[in-house]
Amino acid sequence: MTDLIHHTYLKEVFPLKIILLGAPGAGKGTVSKLLTALDGSVQISTGDILRGAVKAGTPLGKEAQGFMDRATWSPIRSSWHHGAAASGAGLPEGLLLDGFPRTISQADSLDALMKKINVKLDLVASIEVPRDVILDRLTTRRTCSNASCQEIYNIKSNPPAAGDKCKKCGSPTIQRADETVEAISKRLDVYNEKTAPLIGYYEKTGMLLKISEPGSDGVVKAIQKGIAAKK
Repeated sequence: MTDLIHHTYLKEVFPLKIILLGAPGAGKGTVSKLLTALDGSVQISTGDILRGAVKAGTPLGKEAQGFMDRATWSPIRSSWHHGAAASGAGLPEGLLLDGFPRTISQADSLDALMKKINVKLDLVASIEVPRDVILDRLTTRRTCSNASCQEIYNIKSNPPAAGDKCKKCGSPTIQRADETVEAISKRLDVYNEKTAPLIGYYEKTGMLLKISEPGSDGVVKAIQKGIAAKK
């Protein structure tokens, strides 16, 4: 009976059209994947798209590599259009934006675009995580070097296999260049300067929900409740 009620509740709440805000390492990607698994929404993660472009050696990837090495923002407009095309999104029933918009001007452009294609946001979720927690979380993170795998580990809570090998495919795991203490600190500083103002921007629209739940499951439940309250 509980499963039936939960399923009915999800059908009323989903599919979603939301923006996930949060500093690097706040858990936006994990939350996006959990939400996508629930309702099949199209997840557009600019970070994943750009890292894939870097690996493939595309012109966008070559440009993005320099930004990543400097731990500054990568070009977003191209990745947004590329992500929509690659996902086959068109005009999706569900849409999760992870990593876009990152500035007020991008938010204005996104608002104009969504009005043009008659898509209305359900919610803007801001995942609030303390700076020290993010630093610890990202500096201990390791990623599978296999581009088709990219399984993520944490040397404290979920370490890779012996020899720093991926448990899933056996490839070496690595620490990304943008996940050193210096790089992360710079990314957080840039976030606070460029992206944090979006919290005020969306707060004025009444769409913002601040979430400080400690785990990804808690964040997902908070998003569900937040959207249900708006229905």
